[in-house]
Amino acid sequence: MSRDTQLKERWEKLVDILSNQFSQGEDLDLDSIIYLIGVQELGKVHREFKKDEKLNLMHIAICRLLEPYGFYEFEYFDEEGWPHYKVKEQLPPLKAGEQSVLMKEAIVNYFLERELID
Repeated sequence: MSRDTQLKERWEKLVDILSNQFSQGEDLDLDSIIYLIGVQELGKVHREFKKDEKLNLMHIAICRLLEPYGFYEFEYFDEEGWPHYKVKEQLPPLKAGEQSVLMKEAIVNYFLERELID
């Protein structure tokens, strides 16, 4: 099975699982899944977030997802429990499609580590 085919199958399976759990079966998009990962990483799942906090949650998720690729490194948790990352290497310029594939691959790997999918 090609790497692209495997990624596509794993992505579709993951979207199904998360959509059934968090959106009554309506397919979650990439940004929604990134947001969920941010909430997971913060660890405060039963809380309402303000608009700016939602953006921060997505930033946390992106940092966490791209950490294994060497772009970010975890630094510390602040006094409110929010994780902070530092940039290790700038992301190369990517076209929208390339960026989407990178994020989907990173998300699939994140959930493979957590054994939600195989």
